[in-house]
Amino acid sequence: MKDYIVRATAANGSIRAFAARTTASVSEAARIHNLYPVASAALGRVITAAAMMSADMKGGRSTVSLVVKGDGPLGSIVTVASSNGFLKGYVDNPQLDLPLNPHGKLDVGGAVGRNGKLTIIKDLGLKEPYVGQVELVSGEIGEDLARYYWTSEQQPSVVALGTLVNHDLTIKAAGGYIIQPMPDADEGVIARIEKSLQMLPPISALIDEGKTPEEVLETILGDLELKIHPGLEVEFACDCSRERLEGIVLSLGEAEIRDILEKEGKAELVCRYCSSKYLFSAAELEALLKQSRRPD
Repeated sequence: MKDYIVRATAANGSIRAFAARTTASVSEAARIHNLYPVASAALGRVITAAAMMSADMKGGRSTVSLVVKGDGPLGSIVTVASSNGFLKGYVDNPQLDLPLNPHGKLDVGGAVGRNGKLTIIKDLGLKEPYVGQVELVSGEIGEDLARYYWTSEQQPSVVALGTLVNHDLTIKAAGGYIIQPMPDADEGVIARIEKSLQMLPPISALIDEGKTPEEVLETILGDLELKIHPGLEVEFACDCSRERLEGIVLSLGEAEIRDILEKEGKAELVCRYCSSKYLFSAAELEALLKQSRRPD
């Protein structure tokens, strides 16, 4: 089944919501990066969060990047989602192995660390991107994103993100939802939503049961005149290319490229997002140097 995100409103527009199924995308990330379970769970949550945030952006060239940098052994988590549905991401330590937390769950908070920052970068194709940053609350990602919404956008939010990992390291289910009351939301409506959420199983369990994003939102908001809006299909796909990597080689400068030629005789670059390798022979490096010297 294809991954996708839906947007919705409820209670005469005073509540807005997003829900996503990202199982295939997280599966592809786990395969490409050979992720161990806790790394899959962490990256899966961040990919899902970025996917839902991208559904709130306009313009085919808009992107949102999430960077989670805590003091845990996982290192940084970096994801990018575009408004046309493409997702990519990586973690610094993909083969991290940690024991389960005291609740018998994958210890994402321990892997990420509870001291650090969540950075959100929204590039709308304007001169300068918007950058927001908050301190981590728990390293569990959902709570951290909710804090970002409240601190940087003054938007109260409920954020649920989840990834189930099989014993063979494949991804069983991944998804999430975001519920956001608008300033005119009635307190009684908010109370009804809170009651629904208290009885709701984890989002990863709902996705594993076969619930669609629409059905997840129906369970939470179905009695509040829920209106589902057109969705967005998403997939894990990197936009790296040899041409783009050539630009990175050129950015090293002539002296650095000459040093690589003398010591290595070639250059190999690896894309962090998809692990694709690009080999530049000595002749290709020489050609790039000649190209860089040409007048504009």
